[in-house]
Amino acid sequence: MVASQLAAVLSKLQTLYSDHASVVSMNLFVALLCASIVIGHLLEENRWMNESITALAIGLCTGVVILLTSGGKSSRLLVFSEDLFFIYLLPPIIFNAGFSVKKKQFFRNFITIMLFGAVGTLISWSIISFGTFYNFMDAVATFVQFR
Repeated sequence: MVASQLAAVLSKLQTLYSDHASVVSMNLFVALLCASIVIGHLLEENRWMNESITALAIGLCTGVVILLTSGGKSSRLLVFSEDLFFIYLLPPIIFNAGFSVKKKQFFRNFITIMLFGAVGTLISWSIISFGTFYNFMDAVATFVQFR
């Protein structure tokens, strides 16, 4: 009787701790994001330090602090899923990048941008095609060896 009550209390405490950890994680993430935006805007006039470098520096410092405080063990303080990133965070980032592009600079570098796109696509296509062709030939050669 007492053991089942103790197990129920421990289960509720574990759920409460899990909820608390997720709330702390989300609040820390939002605070770091706000700090990154504010510091990035404060350094807007600086030629060598923009918002992205500020975000990288804040993330690096936060990671070092978490690594040092956790004693080198894997810390579960900041849990981040890739689904959250790809569905909710990446589209606004891409929209903001496209919306804030300067037209004059874009059209001045249009040929270079298209060249990188075309050459990159050609290189990617050739590597994937070679891999597919080699994989097909390897399967045929293996099949012939078994006969």
